[in-house]
Amino acid sequence: MRKGTIGELVRYFLRLGTVGFGGPVALVGQMERELVAGRGWLTRDEMREAIAISQSLPGPLAIQVGIFISYLRGGFWGAWAGGWAFILPNFLIVAALGALYVHFGGLSWMTAIFYGVSPAVIALILHSCWRLAKLGMEDYFQWLIAAVAFGITVALEAEVAVLFIGAGIAGILYYGSLFRGNAPPAALAVLAAPLPVGTMQPVTAGMLTKLGIFFLKAGSLTFGSGLVIVPFLEKGLVQETGWLDPHQFLVAVAIGMLSPGPVVITATFVGYLVAGFWGSLVSTIGIFLPSFLLILVAAPILRRHRANPNVQGFIKGAYAAAIGTILGACILLGRIAIGDWLTALIGIASLAVLFRFKVSNPALVGATAVIGLIAFPVLQPAWVFVR
Repeated sequence: MRKGTIGELVRYFLRLGTVGFGGPVALVGQMERELVAGRGWLTRDEMREAIAISQSLPGPLAIQVGIFISYLRGGFWGAWAGGWAFILPNFLIVAALGALYVHFGGLSWMTAIFYGVSPAVIALILHSCWRLAKLGMEDYFQWLIAAVAFGITVALEAEVAVLFIGAGIAGILYYGSLFRGNAPPAALAVLAAPLPVGTMQPVTAGMLTKLGIFFLKAGSLTFGSGLVIVPFLEKGLVQETGWLDPHQFLVAVAIGMLSPGPVVITATFVGYLVAGFWGSLVSTIGIFLPSFLLILVAAPILRRHRANPNVQGFIKGAYAAAIGTILGACILLGRIAIGDWLTALIGIASLAVLFRFKVSNPALVGATAVIGLIAFPVLQPAWVFVR
């Protein structure tokens, strides 16, 4: 694979950040489809490694995979350029929506769009998860790990960070050479051990500092995608700080789900509601900065030691846990997105369309948004934004 230019990385990720709908799994599936099968920027094995290592580290999955791919393609500076190019369009879109929300006192039409699009988002996640399973699930042991991860996610109604480390260790024991006389490499010790997260003491009591600390913590301590970071954000933003009421929080989550790019762009919307444009900027940097630092530490190590059977075993185990956790998140999110016959029908029809036709994510989101805008005033479902 030849090295790419920073310009081509920036152009690709600016486009993906502008039109990439469907949440982290859908975005990762789109990257796999376009960059592995389409452009040949990386191999299937490299894509599997990117997903597995990103899922086993704290932070949003799609952004970390994008940073990892940018690192493989363009080196250290390519990672920074590609990653921030991925984030920039979504930041501008969501900051603008935050300004509209504050100026007009709410966006009532967003509820109608949320009603129609949310079931389609679940379908996009399921379809992308199927593609990712085809990419990296190789045997029954991986499916056993996935089943355990699925059960734990659904039972606890949250993602358990240690689950990915445990799955990686199980992969080492099953696939690796730990019991064949080879000690695990130093790379594995770095990947398996929790990375230290520095605490920053605020120099003032200003809201920007508080926002920055909160979202740095969210980006550093929460494993997986924006789809499973929601409980952490709800506890901090609604229960602990009181910065948002429950309705505002659900609107913020809806904005994150419906806008292109990573779901955790919710942070931008929250920051704008709390402290205006500068709040949105600080929150965005805070939620994403740990992803750059973690990936740029882990990626070189993984590249040097990826042929080691213990590293490969860790990757396979973590990858399987990612599949199970994402499927579990679909169940949890489905309880919010599907509450009547129409949303169930939209979800089933969207899934059928995705498997039968090569429909783009924006086209599906646009069509279901129109359905929501038409149907919501007629049906007036009371369950939306209530559960």
